[in-house]
Amino acid sequence: MAKPIVLDQEWLERIATQVNGLEYGSVLITVHDGRVVQIDRTERKRFDAASVKTQHRQDHNSSDKLKAVNG
Repeated sequence: MAKPIVLDQEWLERIATQVNGLEYGSVLITVHDGRVVQIDRTERKRFDAASVKTQHRQDHNSSDKLKAVNG
């Protein structure tokens, strides 16, 4: 039978910190022997087509550009 998960205030705060401010993404909580041992946060950034086009125009007019190199 699985052990009940032990969460103290410190782990609850750590989890809340990882979830707060997360717009798109996930928080993975790893449990071993009924105890939280790790928290992984994966954050995604989403951009709509209009903002990408605007950013591309701004970048195109800038002297400092990132360029793709085929190799």
